[in-house]
Amino acid sequence: MTQHSRDTPQFYLTAPSPCPYLKGQEERKVFTHLVGERAGELNDLLTHGGFRRSQSIAYRPACETCRACVSVRVVVNDFKPSRNMRRNLELNDDVIGDMRNPAPTSEQYSVFRAYLDARHRDGGMADMTVLDYAMMIEDSHVDTRVINYRKRDADSGFTHRGAGQLLAVALTDVLSDGLSMVYSFFDPEAAERSLGTFMILDHIARAKAMGLPYVYLGYWVQGSKKMDYKGRFLPQERLMPAGWTRVDK
Repeated sequence: MTQHSRDTPQFYLTAPSPCPYLKGQEERKVFTHLVGERAGELNDLLTHGGFRRSQSIAYRPACETCRACVSVRVVVNDFKPSRNMRRNLELNDDVIGDMRNPAPTSEQYSVFRAYLDARHRDGGMADMTVLDYAMMIEDSHVDTRVINYRKRDADSGFTHRGAGQLLAVALTDVLSDGLSMVYSFFDPEAAERSLGTFMILDHIARAKAMGLPYVYLGYWVQGSKKMDYKGRFLPQERLMPAGWTRVDK
């Protein structure tokens, strides 16, 4: 095998399947493997081109009759939270996130299982076992972190960690120009906290502190209850046919 063949990614196309976001539509994906020494560099490049990562796979929609999935990234330095977002931050002022190297735990899986059962009982991840979950967390050849969100305690100011019950978890890639939120989930019994929104706001703050200009949110799908919320985090850039296009309102 030549050096060229090892370093050049091979792309594949999936067969059509029912779209999980828009009723009556079919989806297809183009994907490649993220492995080897240049996996991080390739992940950066493909994310800029609208791909998402799932374990050691990078994929992007390649649907024949629909272009509803639009990659979005928040412009960190210009972001201004809305009134509702500020209320969310106040509501979750007692929550602190601890970013660390990816390591699955039984506590995480318990929250993950409860989240799937409450929110995505019929989804493609509904049958994931604890081993499947461990693979989702650990199977990465790029710079990946896990952020565990817990309630603050008296020592949090020194340890930068919470000591209470695990409320939410985010699996996040660190790119050259931003944080990419791969997957996040939360305790459904804490639904009143709107932790999904809180985790995005926390990532925006983290990216700013790290000097990174963007937070990649994945696909915004207008008209989909599951994905339409991403359009609220403004200003943002959306990947259009002409390239990344800024949207302020």
